[in-house]
Amino acid sequence: MSRILVTGAAGFLGSHLCDQLLADGHEVIGMDNRVSGQTENLGDAFDHKNFSFHEHDVTEFIHVSGDLDAVLHLASLASPVFYREHPIKTLKVGALGTHKTLGLAKEKDATYLFTSTSEVYGDPEVNPQPEDYRGNVDPYGPRSCYDESKRYGESLVRAYRDEHDLDVRVARIFNTYGPRMRLDDGRVIPNFAKQALTGKDLTVYGDGEQTRSFCYVSDMIDGLVALLESDVQEPVNVGNSDERTINQLAELVIDVTDSVSGITHEELPPQDPQVRRPDISKARSELGWEPDVSLRDGLRQSIEYFESRV
Repeated sequence: MSRILVTGAAGFLGSHLCDQLLADGHEVIGMDNRVSGQTENLGDAFDHKNFSFHEHDVTEFIHVSGDLDAVLHLASLASPVFYREHPIKTLKVGALGTHKTLGLAKEKDATYLFTSTSEVYGDPEVNPQPEDYRGNVDPYGPRSCYDESKRYGESLVRAYRDEHDLDVRVARIFNTYGPRMRLDDGRVIPNFAKQALTGKDLTVYGDGEQTRSFCYVSDMIDGLVALLESDVQEPVNVGNSDERTINQLAELVIDVTDSVSGITHEELPPQDPQVRRPDISKARSELGWEPDVSLRDGLRQSIEYFESRV
């Protein structure tokens, strides 16, 4: 049994990861300041004897008693609604939070996993995006607080690896969805689900021909665990390579919910990426991982959860 700290534990991905690690027999310490996380996500974890929770802001000094085998840094304001509302907090958790958690991993001689994002590629000029693509990012743009927090975080992880010989992992997460997503977080699947379930027209920005690739949460968690258990110290894309237009997604959500909703179009937000699709050949070859939940099946399971929240 390993002893593992998970920051951002009350969030969408963090809570699912805690559940999986507990199921795998590990002791898990969850940490979250609940700016966007919800402790109700940890209902199952709180019932487990090997789980404990600390309400703490990771941008402040972190103290954890005893040994740690791994530090998994998921704390982040990943939703457009929240990072636009809290741009400084977003930058601080990517910079100071990463620094504090790296320092803890160094102190405990623990493996460190950093959850980065496909947003490090910006509005890509290469599709699909391989890990060696350097991106097309505006450091002073409307999305820069989130994009640059993750780019800086990756650089800091690399520096700790090189200077302190820290055992590190970097996951570049692509669009993920599933139960425990907040309906108010501004991402496209919960937005569409809420609109479809309440009979409102689905709001598509721009012409809807921009693409995304959606990974169901159970596949994502399997990918993160596979990365943690590997010895790969370079960034790895973790996502689903099934690329869909936003128009196709809207039609599928309407179909899955059996909704009478239509589709309306509004102006595209500035610097919204036109394409997003991971090249996951590295994950396949290095981790032996690839997603297997189809978008339709994943949406069905997600809609059941969203129905209970509308």
